[in-house]
Amino acid sequence: MKKEFVVIGLGRFGGSICRALSEQGMEVMAIDQDEDRVNEFASIASHAVVADTTEEVTLKSLGIRNFDHVIVAIGDDIQSSILTTLMLKEIGVNNITVKAQNDYHEKVLRKIGADHVVHPERDMGRRIAHNIISNSVLDYLELSDEHSIVEIAANNPLLAGKSLVDLDVRAKYGLNIVAIKRENDIIVSPQANEVIHQDDILIVIGADTDINQFEKKMMSS
Repeated sequence: MKKEFVVIGLGRFGGSICRALSEQGMEVMAIDQDEDRVNEFASIASHAVVADTTEEVTLKSLGIRNFDHVIVAIGDDIQSSILTTLMLKEIGVNNITVKAQNDYHEKVLRKIGADHVVHPERDMGRRIAHNIISNSVLDYLELSDEHSIVEIAANNPLLAGKSLVDLDVRAKYGLNIVAIKRENDIIVSPQANEVIHQDDILIVIGADTDINQFEKKMMSS
């Protein structure tokens, strides 16, 4: 069954979400106050609408309450972002994800009921920083304020040729290797006797402090 989404704000962030959801075959209503942006997405989204989402009557007339998930991706206008989120909660939208500009913006959004708050610029900055620091770190995804999941290339003498039981990263670093990417295969929940190959990619989950310690160990090896 297709899910129905609303994307409010068609800048770079909102626009990319709109495209990705549409490519996955989802029903998407794209909304922005800029007519040119709306016209750009008229052939991409299921519906593209020019509207001011800070007005409750407008949201009700569009039937937004009936959608499964609303993404508020309004750019630099923090006031409009907050007012839109507040209006969405008041009309009874169940699942709201909002793009935050800064920590203060996030605090306000959470207080008024946003279900999910994302910091795309901050999070991307952290991912890039981890990639730059270590040649072994391929990707980095924050799961919470204190935990992350990271992809690590097994191109380090510390890893290649060793079995998971030899590495014992859980005891030494408090980390869990939850999967191994090997060529076109993914080994989920690998066994302790699984030997890591030179070109493997390890998917590791754990606390940020433990991941940082593990990264430093690999850099020194």
